[in-house]
Amino acid sequence: MSTLDTGLTLIRGASQRLSDLNGRLGASFKNLMPKGLYARALLIIIVPMVILQSVVAFVFMERHWNTVTRHLSAAVVQDIAALLDVYKVYPQDKDRTQLRRIAQERLGLVVDFLPVGDMPPPGPKPFFSLLDQTLSVQLSQQIGKPFWIDTVGKSSLVEIRIKLDDAVMRIFARRSAAYASNSEIFIFWMLGTSSILLIVAVLFLRNQIKPILRLADAAESFGKGRELPDFRPRGAREVRRAAQAFFEMKARIERSIEQRTAMLAGVSHDLRTILTRFKLELALIGDSPEVEAMRKDVDEMNAMLEAYLSFARGDSGEQAQPTDMRAALEDLRGDAERHGHAATVAFHGDPIVTVKPAAFKRCLANLVSNAARYADTISVTGHRDHRYLSISIDDDGPGIPTNMREDVFKPFLRLDDARNQDEGGTGLGLAIARDIARSHGGDIMLGDSPLGGLRATVRIPV
Repeated sequence: MSTLDTGLTLIRGASQRLSDLNGRLGASFKNLMPKGLYARALLIIIVPMVILQSVVAFVFMERHWNTVTRHLSAAVVQDIAALLDVYKVYPQDKDRTQLRRIAQERLGLVVDFLPVGDMPPPGPKPFFSLLDQTLSVQLSQQIGKPFWIDTVGKSSLVEIRIKLDDAVMRIFARRSAAYASNSEIFIFWMLGTSSILLIVAVLFLRNQIKPILRLADAAESFGKGRELPDFRPRGAREVRRAAQAFFEMKARIERSIEQRTAMLAGVSHDLRTILTRFKLELALIGDSPEVEAMRKDVDEMNAMLEAYLSFARGDSGEQAQPTDMRAALEDLRGDAERHGHAATVAFHGDPIVTVKPAAFKRCLANLVSNAARYADTISVTGHRDHRYLSISIDDDGPGIPTNMREDVFKPFLRLDDARNQDEGGTGLGLAIARDIARSHGGDIMLGDSPLGGLRATVRIPV
């Protein structure tokens, strides 16, 4: 392998590792980010605000507060240096009366002299010791004598002691003369206005998010076959447009269902008229083996017609309402026992669930009758939590092969060796049951039963 090939291999490897690292970092960042629109919108407002205020505060502290404090402290130290010069070159003022007068009247400083002695021990330092640091630097640079300062003891004054040859000069200066004290006001107003803006943004965003949540609830309720009362377009123009599009879509779907139902009603009427005519003609012919066979064919055609119409009609027209699931399961158990099957029922949780009663009972009845056709023992178990209603129907029949459990839900499909084969049937029982479950926003799953047969589980959101 040449040097060029080795270099290309190393570059490809480094590029791949960098790409993997970027992918992991991107995935980690995505996991840390909030998922909701409300939280993300707040981040879009808060993050720039925090960055802007941090930059402004840093620039203000660095360029204004520190600079002004240094200038003020330097001016105070210059006044003290001037007093020291007067102290040295004006010995006629033995009791320092004139010096004290000039310091107080002209410079705003209170000066007195203490006997020579050791300086007090260093006092406590404030948490944010900008004034302490600045005064120390200026005293060291301009005076160059041993000194002691106290910026904490008296809140409105700063005490400075300078050790001279024959005395200790003590000076009291106003804190405001050496320190930019209005900076805290700036920070307070910045944080206060930011908090007010944040509260306004939270309230505004909450009002903007509510119409979106209402639209999502309306779409979810419509998917479950329920109506969301008092829903109308609200909020921003884009949200109103989405809500209006939802209304138009809902109207088109309902119109399509109504047209299909009307068409099926017409077909049903015409076909039933013909079948009724056949029955009448067969009744007039008289009794014979051939007539009896034709009657059976007519009855079978009538049953098939009813099954086709029921599948195509679905559960249209019925309104969802609170239904006692425990009582519905007990009715199914009674029906199974009347047909000579051993059945047990158990239900856990709150039994009141909002469904389309007749349609949902038909869904369960199709599953129970499908189990009863091929099994001797049936067990029905219901469970309701804060999210889902789950109803499992177990039997001890032959079951359905795993690779065919999804195919049995196809309309008109009848398996030769499967449990949903029904003499004279149409192969629509499981298809109708799944269609009803999905119209409630749920589904039906098939699996292995603890009884040895098939388990059919209906799960719908509550």
